[in-house]
Amino acid sequence: MEITVEEDKCVGAGQCVLVAPEVFDQRDDDGIVILLDARPPAAQHDATRQAAQVCPAAAILVRG
Repeated sequence: MEITVEEDKCVGAGQCVLVAPEVFDQRDDDGIVILLDARPPAAQHDATRQAAQVCPAAAILVRG
């Protein structure tokens, strides 16, 4: 699995952080997503896919 984020699409809703805090965080100043792990371990795959699905801006791309 490989994750990319499109920061320009992110609206700072924080849903990704709530679902997969080991993979995503948010910048303090504007809430924009921070990708902590572009290749998360298998144990994080389900949560990472769910985070991409709940992102209101579709800013998270999951491959693999």
